[in-house]
Amino acid sequence: MTSPLPNTASEGRWTPRLWGTLLVLCAAMFLDALDVSMVGVALPSIGSDLHLTTSTLQWVVSGYILGYGGLLLLGGRTADLLGRRQVFLVALGVFAVASLLGGLVDSGPLLIASRFIKGLSAAFTAPAGLSIITTTFAEGPLRNRALSIYTTCAATGFSMGLVLSGLLTEASWRLTMLLPAPIALIALLAGLKLLPRSEREKDHNGYDIPGAVIGTASMLLLVFTVVEAPQAGWASARTLLSFLAVAVLLTAFVTVERRSAGPLIRLGVLRSGTQIRAQLGAMAFFGSYVGFQFLVTLYMQSLLGWSALHTALAFLPAGALVAVSSTKVGAIVDRFGTQRLIAVGFAFMVVGYALFLRVGLDPVYAAVILPSMLLIGAACALVFPSLNIQATSGVEDHEQGMVSGLLNTSVQVGGALFLAVVTAVVTAHTPAHPTPQAVLDSYRPGLIVVTGIALAGLLVTLTGLRARRSQRSLVVAGSLPQEVGALSQEAHAEHVAVRD
Repeated sequence: MTSPLPNTASEGRWTPRLWGTLLVLCAAMFLDALDVSMVGVALPSIGSDLHLTTSTLQWVVSGYILGYGGLLLLGGRTADLLGRRQVFLVALGVFAVASLLGGLVDSGPLLIASRFIKGLSAAFTAPAGLSIITTTFAEGPLRNRALSIYTTCAATGFSMGLVLSGLLTEASWRLTMLLPAPIALIALLAGLKLLPRSEREKDHNGYDIPGAVIGTASMLLLVFTVVEAPQAGWASARTLLSFLAVAVLLTAFVTVERRSAGPLIRLGVLRSGTQIRAQLGAMAFFGSYVGFQFLVTLYMQSLLGWSALHTALAFLPAGALVAVSSTKVGAIVDRFGTQRLIAVGFAFMVVGYALFLRVGLDPVYAAVILPSMLLIGAACALVFPSLNIQATSGVEDHEQGMVSGLLNTSVQVGGALFLAVVTAVVTAHTPAHPTPQAVLDSYRPGLIVVTGIALAGLLVTLTGLRARRSQRSLVVAGSLPQEVGALSQEAHAEHVAVRD
């Protein structure tokens, strides 16, 4: 296991090595987000150059999602067992090679295969990187600041990816595939020198191979089913049987984990209400945003006739707001706590999505679109780092990778699931005679669903605030002054549940 780097937390300042460590980890997170956003804009050029059908072309995106979402649980636990530094660096190297191959291939199947390998490698770098932060930076203000900067890199990478892809695709779509390779190589070389060494977990009671196989298979099948459901039909025999198979696999996985001496996921972690709210919040947060971005991109390019670059610039204020606030969010978390910030952030999201329902065929950007983007940007700045802090707080070092993998799985599954739902709703309302106004009207039910998902996230978060107020009342009424100003009874109970 690693331990917080010396002479940092106590002095209230960061050493150059600590900054270097965070920079390497931020680079990997930045690349994950950059890669996801860049490929979407390049799809038309890829399809034209490689002569791919629409159904084949969607797997350029879905292949990455399948590898990423399907192996995150395994990636998180592998980091705990085999060493976070080792797993992170190996996976980052694979990511660099796959990026290079993706820019050089000349066939659709090979491109899809390279995308799957990139997603697979990201499934190991993401939880390993997050767990390196949580085991290197001491819990409290130091870690909160590090996580706020780290999670900001995702939003920054996503926003920059949209702009860069619009520019690079003008020259060649291959540049969008090749760009991550040199960045990943530089981060790898820096990581060899800067990342703290981590030992393999010695007392892990063996390797949970059955759990790893069943858990990975269930996640792969779940993501595959959700991605394919809109095309195959949600009520088709294929989709229903596939979901049934997922349920069987997940039941078998839970049974194996309960009996395993060294489980892939220790189910006791999920007895914590705080942990459950973080996982559900992550699903609602990313699922609603992915659905919103999908609809807004269609609206701007298909209905308004905006270019890819113009569309990317429309999203830029949200990403810029997140980037500017990155160094401040940690201090805000220290003062108000994660639960309040998540609630405020979800409230911003709900209002931002609802405001976008006002758009028409000739919108005024400053009066209609910009307010929504700024509210959503503020929500991302508050919610994403707070969810990461909440999910990893109070967790032992040897289980940080497991919890990080679980959180990232919730993010990816939420994104895939809710995007599929939004797509199905829009498809069901697609008009037989697609006039511009009729098409816009078909988007509105999807925007309502997106708003509803964010509202559900807000309601889940509010249950945590209500529970905390109730516990405080019990403490005061029961005359337990030793508890006041320390952990609440709820937080203490959850803290113990995480470890039991």
